Formats: sequence, structure tokens, C-alpha cells
Amino acid sequence: MKLINIGFGNLVSEERLVAIVGPDSAPIKRMVQESRERGMLIDATYGRKTASIFIMDSDHVILSALPPEKFGVRGTEGEERGTT
Repeated sequence: MKLINIGFGNLVSEERLVAIVGPDSAPIKRMVQESRERGMLIDATYGRKTASIFIMDSDHVILSALPPEKFGVRGTEGEERGTT
């Protein structure tokens, strides 16, 4: 299991990660608000401005203060198939 440091000592499983997106578009803002209302939002910003949003396969949405460029997560499907 590979873990990704999302800042301030918080980690998420790369296997459960669907996407890392920026917080600026209206659809993403709606998704964050809907997740908050459903109780599926995890705020790992520690009071700082949200710079990236992690969408997990469990329907959880995680807010991080680190920008998406810091993570450098790459898909592994090609590696599993031997087509890298």
C-alpha cells in the first residue's frame, strides 16, 4: 500500500485515489459543498487556503493546502500491463 503525504502529517492511500483537482471551478465547489452536507468531507488544510482536492473511491472528498503539482502521482495501469 503506497501512501501520499497530503501535508501536515496527513496521508491518503494512492490505491483509493480517483483524482486530484484544483478548487477553483464551480462544479468542484459544488461537489465539496455536497460532500460537506453528506458528512463525507475531510478538511486537512489546518485552516489554510485549499489548494487541492482529493476525490477518493469511497465518495470521500479531502481538502489539502498543498498544490496538486506537489504530489506527482502517476497512474500505474500501464506499468501493471507492462506498457510503460
